[in-house]
Amino acid sequence: MYQIQTYNKISSAGLTRFGNDYTIGDAVQNPDAILVRSAALHELEFPENLKAIARAGAGVNNISLDRCSEAGICVFNTPGANANAVKELVLTGLLLSSRKIPEALIWAASLQDGETTVAKQVEKGKSQFAGPEIQGKTLGIIGLGAIGALVANTAIALGMQVVGTDPFLSVGAALRLNPAVKVVNTQNDVFAKADYLTIHVPYNPNTKGMINAETLAKCKDGVRILNYARGELVDDDAILAAIDSGKVSYYCTDFPNAKTCNKKGIIATPHLGASTPESEDNCASMAADELMAYLEQGDIRNSVNLPNAQLKTVYTKVCVIHRNIPTMISAMTTVVGDAGANIENMLNASKNDYAYTILDIDGVNDAMIDALRAIDGVLRVRFID
Repeated sequence: MYQIQTYNKISSAGLTRFGNDYTIGDAVQNPDAILVRSAALHELEFPENLKAIARAGAGVNNISLDRCSEAGICVFNTPGANANAVKELVLTGLLLSSRKIPEALIWAASLQDGETTVAKQVEKGKSQFAGPEIQGKTLGIIGLGAIGALVANTAIALGMQVVGTDPFLSVGAALRLNPAVKVVNTQNDVFAKADYLTIHVPYNPNTKGMINAETLAKCKDGVRILNYARGELVDDDAILAAIDSGKVSYYCTDFPNAKTCNKKGIIATPHLGASTPESEDNCASMAADELMAYLEQGDIRNSVNLPNAQLKTVYTKVCVIHRNIPTMISAMTTVVGDAGANIENMLNASKNDYAYTILDIDGVNDAMIDALRAIDGVLRVRFID
C-alpha cells in the first residue's frame, strides 16, 4: 500500500488514476510521495519514507531541489501539460496590448447617457484606443520549448513573422516548429527584430532579470513585452522606466506585484496561465502517472533533479540514487559480486551532480541492500520485486 499526501486541491482526473493500492489525501502521514501544485515546500521536514514529489505544473520553484537531491527524493514536473492553456493566455495578452482593450473596456463601462447618446460618445472617443494589427508584425520568442513552440506556430497561422532562439532546442522540438519560424543563434538577434517579445524560459540564477535595462535597450522602440513564464525573469524597475520613456509600449505579465499593479502600460493577470480545467486535469494526470511509474517500477520520466531512466527487469530491480562521481558503478558491482549474486541487466544515467542506477539482480538479500546503502556517495537504495 502506497501513501500519497496532497497539497492544494488536485484534480480528480489525476487522483482517480491511482488504484486500490494507494491511500491519498492531505491528511496522509509519512507519505511515500507528495503531489503538489503551488504550495511552498521549502521548509517541509521530509518524512523518512518520502521517495518522490510530483509538481502538477512546469515550474518547481516551490520545492527545494538541492535538499530533495541530497535526501534521495526524486522530483517530477509535468512539462507540456499546461502548454496550450498558457499559449492561449499569451495570445490574449498579444491582442490586449495591441488594441488597448483593457483601457477601452474601462472607458466604455463609464459611459452614461446624458446630453449626448452613448453611441455619439463612442464615435467621438474611440480614436484614443486605436492600435496596430498583429498581422505582418514580428513576434520574438525566447525559449522554444513546449509553450514557446505552440505560441510560435499559432502566431504564424495568424499572419505574424516569428523569430526565436533556444540554446537547448532539441531535434524533436525543432521538428514541431512550423518551417516559417526563423530560429536564430542569439537573444540579441531576437531583441533587434521583435515588435512583440515573449519569454518562455525557466527561472534560475542565469535567467533572473534577463529582461533588464541592457536588453531592453537592444529592442525596437515601442516593443510590447509578454511575460507568462515567471515574474522574476523581468526587472520591474527597468520595465517601468522603459514604459515611462516610451521604449516599451506595454508590458503584459501573469505575475503582478506591488511595483507593477495598477500602472499605466502594464496589463497584469493574476497567474491565470494554467487556470483552465483542461490544464489542471492534464497536469494532475501526468503527475499521477509519473509517481506510479516510479513507486511501482522505479522508472523515471520528467524528473527535474534526476535523469530519465527505464529498465525492464526479470529478477529484483534495485534502484540506487547516488552522486555522479567516479567508482560508483564498480563499488556497486563489487557489493553484488561479494554477495554471490548476479547482475542480469543494468542501466546508469546521470544529471548534473546526481545519478541513478537500476540493477536487475538475481539473488538480492538484506545484507546486500545494507552494503549498497553504506557506499560513500549513495543517497538512497530501494528494491522492487
